[in-house]
Amino acid sequence: MTATDDYAKHAVEETLQTLHTSAERGLSDEEVRARLEEYGYNEIEEKEEPLWHRIFRRFWGPIPWMIEVAAILSAVVHKWEDFTIIVIMLLVNAGLDFLQEHRALNALKALKQRMAREVIVLRNGEYRKIPARELVPGDIVKLKIGDIVPADVQLLDGDYLSIDQSMLTGESLPVSRRKDEVAYANTVVKQGEMRAVVVNTGPRTRFQSVVSLVAKATLEERSHFQQMVINIGNFLIVVTIALVVLIVMVALFRHEDFLEIARFAMVLTVAAIPVALPAVLSVTMAVGAMNLARRQAIVSKLTAIEELAGVDIFCSDKTGTLTKNEMQVAEPVTLDGHSEEELFLTAVLASREENHDPIEIPLFHYLEEHYPDVDWQAWRQIEFVPFDPVRKRTEATVEKDGKRLRVIKGAAQVLLEMADLPDNEAVAITKTVEVLAEKGYRTLAVARQVEGEPLDIIGLIPLIDPPREDSAQVIKEMAEYGVRVKMVTGDNIAIAREIGRMLGLPPHAMRAEQLTGKGGSEIIALAEALTTAFYHRLRRELKDEDVPIKEARRFAGEVMEELNRLFDTTLLEREFVHTHESALIELIEATDIFAEVVPEDKYALVESLQRADHIVGMTGDGVNDAPALKKADCGFAVSNATDAARAAADIILTAPGLSVINHAIEQARITFGRMKSYAIFRIAETIRVLLFMTLSILVFNFYPITAVMIVILALLNDLPILAIAYDNTRVHKEPVRWNMRELIVVASVLGLMGVISSFLLFFIMQERGIAEEVIQTVLFLKLIVAGHSTLYITRSEGWFWERPWPSPILFWATFGTEILGTLIAVFGWFVTPISWEYALGVWVYALIWFLFNDTVKMATYRLLRRGGLYA
Repeated sequence: MTATDDYAKHAVEETLQTLHTSAERGLSDEEVRARLEEYGYNEIEEKEEPLWHRIFRRFWGPIPWMIEVAAILSAVVHKWEDFTIIVIMLLVNAGLDFLQEHRALNALKALKQRMAREVIVLRNGEYRKIPARELVPGDIVKLKIGDIVPADVQLLDGDYLSIDQSMLTGESLPVSRRKDEVAYANTVVKQGEMRAVVVNTGPRTRFQSVVSLVAKATLEERSHFQQMVINIGNFLIVVTIALVVLIVMVALFRHEDFLEIARFAMVLTVAAIPVALPAVLSVTMAVGAMNLARRQAIVSKLTAIEELAGVDIFCSDKTGTLTKNEMQVAEPVTLDGHSEEELFLTAVLASREENHDPIEIPLFHYLEEHYPDVDWQAWRQIEFVPFDPVRKRTEATVEKDGKRLRVIKGAAQVLLEMADLPDNEAVAITKTVEVLAEKGYRTLAVARQVEGEPLDIIGLIPLIDPPREDSAQVIKEMAEYGVRVKMVTGDNIAIAREIGRMLGLPPHAMRAEQLTGKGGSEIIALAEALTTAFYHRLRRELKDEDVPIKEARRFAGEVMEELNRLFDTTLLEREFVHTHESALIELIEATDIFAEVVPEDKYALVESLQRADHIVGMTGDGVNDAPALKKADCGFAVSNATDAARAAADIILTAPGLSVINHAIEQARITFGRMKSYAIFRIAETIRVLLFMTLSILVFNFYPITAVMIVILALLNDLPILAIAYDNTRVHKEPVRWNMRELIVVASVLGLMGVISSFLLFFIMQERGIAEEVIQTVLFLKLIVAGHSTLYITRSEGWFWERPWPSPILFWATFGTEILGTLIAVFGWFVTPISWEYALGVWVYALIWFLFNDTVKMATYRLLRRGGLYA
């Protein structure tokens, strides 16, 4: 196979012959099938961790080592029952962890398939969209702004491409590529539009060492929320080890058997440490991601689900997100000497139908509907320069019957700058555009130019993109969830204000210049405007004649150049921003509509809001939106987003509109609730068991439960904990953040209540002269029943009976393990048996304390609210 760079040494026509393909028809379906068999799919196989390694990894690490040492020590002292139970615990923990990781990995694979990139390809003489993985050498593809180059290609025809190769070469600046030059797989098209022929695919591409540009979800990523949960785990480990070391020291001081002490210490440590933490995290996130996938939101970074729970400001694109992205033509405006037919013919000639651009589609429809006899296809496009956010126009050179024209369509202010119009005509057109904008219309100016003649503006085409029917309701629902929506658009401020009014947003709006705090620039712009006005007025007074505004502006421009040479104006801007930064942030917080925004301004908006301690969500669709999507705490690529925007986003929407984001917020807060429930339960349970064990041994020289009981207790704890991932949880009406003080206080109070109840039961039984072995079994059963019942207290901040009620899977997991624990205690499996009367007494005792603990929890929350530690 020829290397990609070797193709650049030859003309693309030679490459077409080498690859036996046609620039006019592309490949046939039969040729594609044959080449797929020869070259394989256009993908680089990821090296997956071998199955044996994933299994072996479960038995290697600090926690498995402790379990294994406990098993070995049990064998050494011939405690074969203990040995059997400990080995079962090791296998069950490993199995559960493996199962949950396997489920999470399968979820990621399914999500990745849903994120598959598509490419426009020429086959059998027709353009079609296919998955990028189905490309073969010889395919003719179309590349445009925002696309990720799907394979190594040689450029065939078109003007140029500006390509970001930073993922491949580390170059920070884009490079220009023209006909006959090559472009590499997974680089990003920043500007331009060209056709290209695929020369290498899959593992033969220059980019073969990198799996994919698309952001991949991995369980190793850690959000702020996850990090806090892991910190809790570390805290519990430290507390556990400290108390266990204390127990060992006291036991050694009492000259107890060293092997027994070591075995007991190992088992107690394993039981107290949150062994199920990784499994709970992975399964909870995987469940959340799959629920969102069913709502047509694909999660490319699982940790974003948790970040979204705290989002309090959501910056949304207007076009295609809040609006339908279905432009409709209003009443066209033609200038003197031109017809409506000429206006739309020129607009269509400056477009490309196969691009399916939402701005251009209504132009083709209007022409076909009102002027079906116009044969626009008789014109041949010789050159086409696509739209980009900086130039704000598209233009083409077209030819018919030897007549050649340059046709342009774009923003009115841009075309007015290019055309040499008298001041009165320019002012009239500007006024017309402003009036249309106030009605919510986006106006396209259309112009043509015959070689050697000035640019001739033909007229204006007003377009309106009406709001989606559900947008106003979605914004209202977001407000009910404590999320403030800010509309961000590149449209004129008058259009933005009108669309905002339709959506129910407050009318206050900001332009991009205000957004970035360019106060210094505004002062300079004011100076330039004053210079223009003075020059214009003075020349008129002196010459007694009208002076073109353009001449006055040229003079002002020369004055400003001189000013820049004499004075460093950047100092003025920096000083302004420094002085007024806090006021600017306050202004941004108070504003809900941002207009005339270019993609770079979105980054500044997100950054400003984050400085004010907001958690920010952001939608985007273009290649230049990628930095803002990455900067945002949770970036959304909307349904029509470019590949580059999808690669940068955390969540990819496959359906238009914002309604799915409300579901995503709900899911994120549900996930938060589940994790919070787990964290409180885990801390409370560790305090309940470990502190009770430590005080019993130190004060009473009594081991309240045996080593094998500890192992069984830890084993039975795992199932209810994993069931938390499927629990029904109340959706908070306000953004939620991790409140460590609240969590530690509530968990500690519940843990201490458990210690008190255990000691009270121990005291009652000892006073009645019950045998120590029976007391141990009764306490073992009490720890299971009361401990698992605590989940019903920690899962809610209200009373335990309030809705939403526990999910069936959580109910049966807790109730089932409590029944199993009861049977173990009564029938004496690995423990001293107790009577059914004792077992029933434990259930009643645990139920009484359950009701009391729920009351204590409510009182604790009330005190925290009063002290301002809990909102």
